[in-house]
Amino acid sequence: MFHASNHIIKYICRNYLTYMNFKEFNLTNPLLNALDELGFHESTAIQEKAFSVIMSGKDAIGIAQTGTGKTIAYLLPCLRQWTFSKDRSPQILILVPTRELVMQVVEQAKQLTTYMNVSIVGVYGGINIKTHIEGVSGKVDILVSTPGRLIDLVLNGILKLKTVKKFVIDEVDEMLNLGFRHQLLNIIDLLPSKRQNLLFSATMTDEIENFIQNYFNGPLKIETAPAGSRLKNIEQIIYAIPNHNTKVNLLKLLLKNQVDFNKVLVFVATKEKADDLYKLISEAFTNDVAIIHSNKNQNARFRTLQQFQDGICRILIATNVISRGLDVSEVSHIINFDTPDVAEDYIHRIGRTGRAEKKGNAITFVTERDFEYLEKIQNLMNYKIPQNNLPEHLEISTVLCEDEYPKIRMKTIQIKSANGEAVGASFHEKSDKNKKVNNKIRRSEKMKIKYGKPKTKGQKK
Repeated sequence: MFHASNHIIKYICRNYLTYMNFKEFNLTNPLLNALDELGFHESTAIQEKAFSVIMSGKDAIGIAQTGTGKTIAYLLPCLRQWTFSKDRSPQILILVPTRELVMQVVEQAKQLTTYMNVSIVGVYGGINIKTHIEGVSGKVDILVSTPGRLIDLVLNGILKLKTVKKFVIDEVDEMLNLGFRHQLLNIIDLLPSKRQNLLFSATMTDEIENFIQNYFNGPLKIETAPAGSRLKNIEQIIYAIPNHNTKVNLLKLLLKNQVDFNKVLVFVATKEKADDLYKLISEAFTNDVAIIHSNKNQNARFRTLQQFQDGICRILIATNVISRGLDVSEVSHIINFDTPDVAEDYIHRIGRTGRAEKKGNAITFVTERDFEYLEKIQNLMNYKIPQNNLPEHLEISTVLCEDEYPKIRMKTIQIKSANGEAVGASFHEKSDKNKKVNNKIRRSEKMKIKYGKPKTKGQKK
């Protein structure tokens, strides 16, 4: 268990657009060669600042805007300090909130260890646990997992955590939002007390601050830009739209521009709305649109993401299931079909475009009921998002959805009978068969009916 501490040292990089060559890092040749093959030559601010802090062995909290390379920021120093061991249990444990993130971190780690003999395993829920038992039964140096599946493997006696030296929690705000707090605490209790704890996220909330105070030991806080800062390389605009069906019309109109809108991620609020929107636009964009949300099975989700990444489908309709951490390259536009009701979710959504300092575009459709959410988003970023006029040839629909009709509240009126008594909804006489009648006959009554007079056992003396 960590020791509670109120001491958090801030390590803020004010000029977060400066870069440092990876060759200036204290890296081994295998890591430098892997970075070179990946085409990574200069570090981002979070990678530069995190490296020396993590190498010092202190607990650390990395807060950086999405798309700035947080995964490599913690993987590089962890891999630099990794040493071969005969232990079959993991030295490095990385927790992430979703299955997709498990696969992405595993892939990133394998790319960085091309010239190293490191065993990397990823496990997650949603599939039969037997699939992962074999994977963790052999030698595991780095384990990437979702919280639930990790606990399953430990409680089944299949996995030991006594050798963990570095414990990384990635996207901790999303884990807490998804209700993983209790599982996180259980995992912390299972880990050895002597270890380094690392936390990475794009946003900092009060709940995370409390979590840090209770379970981190004097952590260094690395913050390349204040949490919730405006993403300056992303052009943001809003459209004020009267209703849902007009939003559908505007989306179709924008998507017809295949030159500019060449890889578009459309975010909606719920799985049901995602399915409905897919049905409404799939006919117009037959082979160009796909859908992903948590009700889709795991293979379908991986396949859909890969098709979107490869450009096989140009439009992907999604819920927040892919708004965190996933690195899909060259997304030209993010369209918030539904304005998110949590301001931090907006930051994560639009961070899927404009990655690695490239230019991106974010468009948000705002109805009258969404303006309170928009205000929170703008307050978080301290930035007023410009509003565009609706296109002249946009068809404004007058047809409302069921949840858009004004709610009429009817006052309940008590009806009184002629004698002034209040009468409920049903005041007719019940039929005999529906009347509750106690038909039990006492023994003395039976005797009276049989003998014509009461029959007793004699007078009591």
